[in-house]
Amino acid sequence: MKKIIFGICITFFLLINVWADDVNNVVVETLAKTSSSWDGEALTSYPKGKPEITILRIKIPAGAELPMHEHPVINAGVLLSGELTVVAKDKKTLHLKAGDSIVEVVNKAHYGKNEGTKTAEIIVFYAGTVDKPITVK
Repeated sequence: MKKIIFGICITFFLLINVWADDVNNVVVETLAKTSSSWDGEALTSYPKGKPEITILRIKIPAGAELPMHEHPVINAGVLLSGELTVVAKDKKTLHLKAGDSIVEVVNKAHYGKNEGTKTAEIIVFYAGTVDKPITVK
């Protein structure tokens, strides 16, 4: 009997969720789901310590080039507008356009440059730990 009641509850829960999504026109799109960075390397483990999430909105003017740097933590972002090219020290290159997502390289030197004609704007999420840097030059 308990299994039947449990099954009814699960079915009811699923139907409520489907109905709620249908009523509210909720659309969910996965932009990235991976265990590798954009260059195909496996992501490192999350650092030990008290977790700290940092979310940055970065605006890179047309023609600007960021300095070579590394991220010691896993991070990912979505380019909201413009274009952005990411170049790793080993010359692997990724070209992004508005709407594209990126799972960034970890502990690997790279830089970004805006080769487009308008400001590139990207939101980046960093999964770090308290009192540890998210970027190292």
